[in-house]
Parts: sequence; structure tokens; C-alpha cells
Amino acid sequence: MSSIDIKKIGDAQKKAAVVDVRSGDTVRVTQKIKEGEKFRSQVFEGVVIRTDRKDSHTARITVRKVTSGVGVEKSFLIHSPLVEKIEIVHRAKVRRKNLSFLRERSGKSARLTNKAFDRNAVNNVEAAEEVLEAEVNDPETQAEKVNPKGAGEPEE
Repeated sequence: MSSIDIKKIGDAQKKAAVVDVRSGDTVRVTQKIKEGEKFRSQVFEGVVIRTDRKDSHTARITVRKVTSGVGVEKSFLIHSPLVEKIEIVHRAKVRRKNLSFLRERSGKSARLTNKAFDRNAVNNVEAAEEVLEAEVNDPETQAEKVNPKGAGEPEE
């Protein structure tokens, strides 16, 4: 197979709408878990300490949280069908891509400085894309692009 064919297959596996997750973000990941024949949703909330291959269909984030004094890290494939939703809770100011130094820290020294961001705009990727898609497919919007005066006005 050529590299073009492999890229087409990889692009077909990608999800259409994915939240822009960065290192230092506190995220809430909802994951589907299979127990016997049933599926249930489980939420894992923590700090993103690493992002890998953001443009690839194998994009991965590593999320860390401390539970009962024990650090727990999970890696999630962003485009996996088992990952239902990724929601950004906080965004922090960081200067690195890999925050592995947080593993050795605890308490106040493990805190990251939050920075202001529009939580609704970042997390509603699907809604923003639906609005853009509706505008593209709307015949009135297309007519306005051809004739900015409106559909009732004759073109000059």
C-alpha cells in the first residue's frame, strides 16, 4: 500500500469534531466500558500531562489525577469510539508539552496557574461546526454570496 492509501484510511477513522486539548488542561473524559454484555459510561477527570501526534488518527492524551494519595495516569486515544466525550474544565499556563515533572510533586508545588478561556466556545465544537455547515448548505446564504443586495434585488 502506498502512503496515500494509508493516509486515506487513517483520515476515515478520525472523529469529525474533536476538542483542542493541550498540555496543562484539566479535562473530564467520558469513556465507554464494557461489563459482560452491557456498556456503561465512566468519567475520568485530571490534568493532561502529555499530548502525542495531534494531527494523526492515533492522537493520544495522557491524563493524571491523584486519588487517595495515589497518582493514577490513563492514556486515551482521542479518535477511539470508546471515548465518548472530552470536556475541558480548566486551562493552565504551561511552557512545555510534556509535564512529567508533576509526577514527583504534590500539594501546592503541583499546582498550575489557571488562565482565562471561554469554556463554552471551546467545548461546543459540534455546535460551532453545525452552524458553519448549515450556512454553507443554506440556499439563501449562497444567494447572498452571489448577490449581496438580496434575492429580491436584481443583479447589476
